[in-house]
Amino acid sequence: MENLSTTEHTTSPYRKNPSFSGHQTFPFRYTWLKKGVDAVRDKSNIFTEDNAPVTLGVGKNMAHSIRHWCLAADLIEKIEDESDPRDGFKATDFGEKIFDDPEGYDPYLENPATLWWIHWQIATNMERASTWSWAFNFLNYPEFTRDSLTKALMDWIKHEKKIKRQPSENTIKKDVNCFFRTYCLSHSPEAAIIEDTFDCPLVELDLIREVQIEHGEQRYQFNLGPKPSLTDSMFVLTITDFWNRQFPNTKNTLSVSEIMYSKLSPGQVFKLDENSTVTYLEKLKLVTDGAMTYDDTDGLKQISRTENLDMLELLKRVYE
Repeated sequence: MENLSTTEHTTSPYRKNPSFSGHQTFPFRYTWLKKGVDAVRDKSNIFTEDNAPVTLGVGKNMAHSIRHWCLAADLIEKIEDESDPRDGFKATDFGEKIFDDPEGYDPYLENPATLWWIHWQIATNMERASTWSWAFNFLNYPEFTRDSLTKALMDWIKHEKKIKRQPSENTIKKDVNCFFRTYCLSHSPEAAIIEDTFDCPLVELDLIREVQIEHGEQRYQFNLGPKPSLTDSMFVLTITDFWNRQFPNTKNTLSVSEIMYSKLSPGQVFKLDENSTVTYLEKLKLVTDGAMTYDDTDGLKQISRTENLDMLELLKRVYE
């Protein structure tokens, strides 16, 4: 069994109370995110009501899962209202812009760009999707099994000081299984429950591939390299998000190595190689109307920006 050690145990600025549950073992389905956004727009406290499953048209556990994934993808957020003890939610700006039917950019997940954005949000959300975030950003071995990923996560958890209550190995196994079902085609036997055979939309991104079976265990690897459906404008949106969160108001240049190898960077989250990353960077000036530029003079590969770009305006450009 390969050694899937973590790359580091230091505290990252993105580390916020890691968790390994909430999805009720379900990856999200095609209609779930829109259902969740629509539901809180109609009634902010819908997820605390007994009739939530009826309103959403799913089972009780799936209703909890819809809430989890909408929060993990930053499509809904809690309403901070001390006068109301119930958990109320509202759609985020991005949730509104994407899923507001009929004015939304892509309410039915027909554009691959939306899937890339949802993956980006989930894979950078250490608080609500810890296994997803850790696997894409801290797992330093390109090939792994379900068991080896579980063991590597358990090792990381032992060293992570922010995790006050250690989850059980069984909890981590369930989280890891849900992680794989988020990105890999299901292979359920004929006797399996029908609901468990629906694949998550993120399978379309082809980020994780099955490579071989060895000693009775299926092995997997990240699909490193170009991502044909990841558009230039979506790359700009995510690199801006990374820049704003990782280096808020502190620097006006980023090196290519930071873009590729820093934790929670586009290179890590999208599993890009250097050539495909540079291909995106060479188009920055055109895509951003000169606000970002790429420079490789004298072998110093970096990008610079002359102004802070508006995230919602960048999102609009993605769908133009």
